Amino acid sequence: MKLDAAFKPERLGGRTTLAFGFEVTTTSGQVPAPLTNLDLRYPVDLGLATSGLGLSTCRPAKLRAHGPDGCPLDSRMGYGTALVEVPIGPAVIHETARITMLSGPIKDGHLQLLIHASGISPINAQIVFSTLLLPAPAPFGGRLDTGIPLVASLPGAPNVAVVQLRTTIGPLHLTYYHHVHGRSVPYHPGGIVLPKSCPHGGFPFAATFAFLDGTSASAQTAVPCPARR
Repeated sequence: MKLDAAFKPERLGGRTTLAFGFEVTTTSGQVPAPLTNLDLRYPVDLGLATSGLGLSTCRPAKLRAHGPDGCPLDSRMGYGTALVEVPIGPAVIHETARITMLSGPIKDGHLQLLIHASGISPINAQIVFSTLLLPAPAPFGGRLDTGIPLVASLPGAPNVAVVQLRTTIGPLHLTYYHHVHGRSVPYHPGGIVLPKSCPHGGFPFAATFAFLDGTSASAQTAVPCPARR
């Protein structure tokens, strides 16, 4: 397993975009079992809840019916891609799906992000699932707990297996609009607030992965502290 994370830009006390991703590998080199849960833990004092992102709420029913275009522009919180694989006999089919992160309704008192994944060929599928922002023990400040639904592939073939994901949460490539004197004025939202100091060893991230066959794996990484100017 490989986990990576970065802040774009990385300015202590400033606003930023969090970019993160993972890669699933097997010792045999074969397609892994389908991923069913991802629990990503992120650093303390990372201002996800005060980011100025997700000013509007995307409703899951709207997202399922119409895709991201059915939700307000200022509910979008990030973009990415996912690579999935499906074994068909001795061959392996690869597909890249587009990922859109959106602000969802509060669930059980916790902030919820909706994730829309869209594939076109050879597997034409759109799925919607969610992640909750939950507390996490030190040295982390919180975690994103994501249940990943099983996705059917081609007739007679196994479910798709997510082997790589890259996405962002932050203002990078996002445009919101506000109304000024009857006109819609575009602007870029503020973004995640970085702490004013960097912890020893950098900003820690860790993830736990659960798979359909009952196995699990973990990975960790850290974003290095920025160089002193």
